[in-house]
Amino acid sequence: MKVKQFISLAALAFVSCFAHAEINIDASAPNFSLTNEQGQTVSLSDYQGKYVVLEWTNHKCPYVVKHYDSGNMQSLQKKYTAQDVVWLSIVSSAPGKQGYVDAAEAQELTKSRSAAPTHVLFDPSGEVGKLYGAKTTPHMYIIDKQGKLRYAGGIDSIKSANPADIKKADNYVEQGLSALMSGQTVANKLTPPYGCSVKYKS
Repeated sequence: MKVKQFISLAALAFVSCFAHAEINIDASAPNFSLTNEQGQTVSLSDYQGKYVVLEWTNHKCPYVVKHYDSGNMQSLQKKYTAQDVVWLSIVSSAPGKQGYVDAAEAQELTKSRSAAPTHVLFDPSGEVGKLYGAKTTPHMYIIDKQGKLRYAGGIDSIKSANPADIKKADNYVEQGLSALMSGQTVANKLTPPYGCSVKYKS
């Protein structure tokens, strides 16, 4: 194999690994900075000392629609932001792909759905989504007050787009936050996410 070919293959392998990066449970959550729907820069490090939920979202995905049309996602957002939890909804859909929104569309969606995230953040390059290994919408993460990742995975235990399944499912986000706020260990720290694939640029 020629040297140039070897270097090219090595570079491709590195990029591929980065594109499917996974972060570690109980380790420090990687910091990031993204622009919100008001045009402000928001960094994860801004919220050291607070619980943070990351919610990867795509408003056109049937699995996301399930949790918003039923009011389930908004209920969680309102319940926990009222308890000083920071809720960051992240859009990693690339321009031209399903779920991509601009600031005005994001604000309208929040209003029309009575959603209550702390911020909607835009990740059109997909860099942050790939850094966190976000695979689906929704894909949920919980970060504790020390900046440690304590949960990553599905919103609940039933992988379906049927709203009727919500009440029958174990809500992993609620269970995780309740445990942490009670000084307990999260029982299910890592679960399989389900939903539509994140519509990355590449």
